[in-house]
Amino acid sequence: MRAIDWILLWSLSLLWGGSFLFNELALAGLPPVSIVWGRVALAAVLLVLAARLSGQGMPPRRVWGALAVMGVLNNLVPFSLFVLAQGQITGALASVLNATTPLFTVLVAHLATQDERLSPMKAAGVGLGFAGVLAMMAGEDLGGALPAMLACLVAALFYALAGVWGRRFRRAGVTPLQTAAGLVTASTVMLTPIWLALDRPWALPWPGAVPVAAVLGLAWLSTALAYLIYFRILARAGATAISLVTFLIPFSAAGLGWLVLDERLEARHLAGLALILGGLALIERTRGR
Repeated sequence: MRAIDWILLWSLSLLWGGSFLFNELALAGLPPVSIVWGRVALAAVLLVLAARLSGQGMPPRRVWGALAVMGVLNNLVPFSLFVLAQGQITGALASVLNATTPLFTVLVAHLATQDERLSPMKAAGVGLGFAGVLAMMAGEDLGGALPAMLACLVAALFYALAGVWGRRFRRAGVTPLQTAAGLVTASTVMLTPIWLALDRPWALPWPGAVPVAAVLGLAWLSTALAYLIYFRILARAGATAISLVTFLIPFSAAGLGWLVLDERLEARHLAGLALILGGLALIERTRGR
C-alpha cells in the first residue's frame, strides 16, 4: 500500500476506536437506546446526502428487506450491546473483545458459504484467538464484568453474521455507499418506535454538552465519515488491506481511553490481546497464500 493508504487506514482505526470512547462519554448523560438511535439517525442524514450528491441515489426497493436484516445484524444489536457493556467495562477492553469479529467471521463463513472454508491454518488462528478471550475472562466475577464481556462477544458474533450477510449487496449491484446509506436508514426506521416507547425522549432531562457531543461524534465521525473512508480504502487497496484495521482498533481505542479517561488494560487483557492478534495473523497469512 502507498503512504496515503496507511494514513487512511490509521484514520479509520481512530474513528472506529473512538466509538468506544464516545460511548463512555455519552453514557454519562443518556440512556443506551438514545445513544444508538442518535448514532444511526444522524449518520443516516449525512450518508443519504452523500449518496444523493454522488449521483448514486438510494438502494432499489428490492433490497430493502435485506437491508433491514443487515441493520439488525450490523447496527441495532451490536451497537446496543457495546453501549450496555460499557456501563460495566472500559472502552479499551470492549475494543479488544471486538477484535474477535474476524475469528467469528471465519466460523460463520465456513458454515454459511462454499468459498470460504475452514482450513487447518484458519482453525489454528481461531483457536489461538479464543484462547486469548479465555485468558481475559479468567478470574472474572460472574456478577461483575463477565456478563458485559459476554455481551461484547455476542456483538462481535453479530458483526460476523453481518459480514457474511452483506456479501449479497455487491451481487445485487448495490454500491457500498448505497448499502451504507440504506443500512443506517433502515436501522433508524426500526429503532425509532422502540426509542420513543422506552426512553420517552421528550421527558428526558438535558444530558449536558459532553454526552450530546459524544453522540454527534459517534454518528458523524465513527459511523458516517468512517464508512466513507472505508469505501475509499476498499477501492484503492482492496479487501485484504482493509482487514488490517482490525489489528489497529484496539490500540487506537486503548490509546484514546488512556489519554482522555486514564483507562488501563490489565496484564491478562494485554496477554489476551496478544493471543487474539496472533490468531488473526495466522488467518491473514492463510488469506495471503
